[in-house]
Amino acid sequence: MNLANKITLLRVFMIPVFLIVLFSDFKNNHYLAGLIFAVASGTDGLDGYIARHRGQVTTFGKFIDPLADKILVSAALISLVQLGQVPAWIVIIIIAREFTITGFRIIAASEGITIAASSLGKIKTITQIIAIISLLIKNFPFSLINLPFDYIMLYISLFFTVLSGADYLYKNRHVLLVSKK
Repeated sequence: MNLANKITLLRVFMIPVFLIVLFSDFKNNHYLAGLIFAVASGTDGLDGYIARHRGQVTTFGKFIDPLADKILVSAALISLVQLGQVPAWIVIIIIAREFTITGFRIIAASEGITIAASSLGKIKTITQIIAIISLLIKNFPFSLINLPFDYIMLYISLFFTVLSGADYLYKNRHVLLVSKK
């Protein structure tokens, strides 16, 4: 197993650690959970960089990397719903978009078509990560000046989630036409 895949698996193994810390009773657990989430999120860029620059792109990596990302973000968002910090409807939209685009990619792959990630998709990911970290750390330091940065970022990430999903489907609509043959 190469280094890039080991880093991706580390992200997967960090998910239960993140959840255990987030739901623990010790003081300031949300700050530590935010740090764990931030580190886990950071491994996404690192594993991709290493895989590309070392020529270590593998089929396993192509499968596990996006899966790890989706599980990490979904776990965090669902947990934030349980903690009463995020409305469920927002999380449903975000997770539905991920299922839709993943299904679309599976259709494309079955037709031998590879669809690259878009810049809007990258913006979506970055805004989601910033929103989740902000929510996990209770909007610190913005809470000191009563600026709801966490919710501003949540709604910005929701906007880019919907926009990037629609853009992705529109730009690659030919995939559905190919699969009808």
